[in-house]
Amino acid sequence: MWVLILITFVLQAVSYEFQNKVGNLLGNTTFRIFLTLNGCLAPLLVGTAVGTFFTGSSFIVDKAAAGDRLAPVISRWTGSMHGLEAVTVPFNLELGIMLMFLTMMLGALYLINNVDDSELHENLRRRVWLIFGLFAVTLIFVLYHLCTMEGFAVTEGGRVVMEQGKYLHNFLDMPVVLVMFLGGAVLIVAGILWTLLDSSFRKGIWLSAPGTVLTVMSLFLVAGLNSTAYYPSVADLQSSLTISNSCSSFFTLRTMSIVSLLVPFVIAYISYVWYRMDKK
Repeated sequence: MWVLILITFVLQAVSYEFQNKVGNLLGNTTFRIFLTLNGCLAPLLVGTAVGTFFTGSSFIVDKAAAGDRLAPVISRWTGSMHGLEAVTVPFNLELGIMLMFLTMMLGALYLINNVDDSELHENLRRRVWLIFGLFAVTLIFVLYHLCTMEGFAVTEGGRVVMEQGKYLHNFLDMPVVLVMFLGGAVLIVAGILWTLLDSSFRKGIWLSAPGTVLTVMSLFLVAGLNSTAYYPSVADLQSSLTISNSCSSFFTLRTMSIVSLLVPFVIAYISYVWYRMDKK
């Protein structure tokens, strides 16, 4: 699954680079089809992969294999599809489709904010009305299944067990995360509806983008905190990854803590790149 995601982003990068190159053999249209495929498939696959944090994947972990000189690999897939079976799970697909629609709307809001073209704005607003309706429907399905499905809970002894409504319990047990999720959802909807209902308003991306960050972060927190297996195994519950059983050595954790101090510089670099892109 993650290899497919990587391929779609490579396709994106190559298409941006070559679509306007003089003498390219495939022509502009082919590369723009590639960009469209990336725009749909990348968020769909990312959402499907994230869905496995809640529905699980078919793998087993054997830590004793670390001492095997020939094949020191402690985890392996149990099925022949090597994780691709995730696309057959309804919740995973629902989450992927929802993310695809959300990505489309954020792209439209970004263009409305950054491109001064009234005809383009009108065209985008017409398309966003339809996409917003589809997004709302998939969001309802995702929330219903998220709050009613069985989740992978971790007991005090470290065993992984199934618990009905686990992720709903996580929201209720962690009110800060619930507020993050609801606040992010409100910002997303507010940015979209304000842009659709007020033709003079073009700053919807500044509401919906932070709302997306808050919503996605809250979903990750629900998947891993409050004694929850963040990467569960449906082949062997006890092979599921939790925050406690997948922590590395103290040395590694200390090193990564120091590396994490570079995050502000990474954010600054991303902001600078987007600033330079938007200037043109």
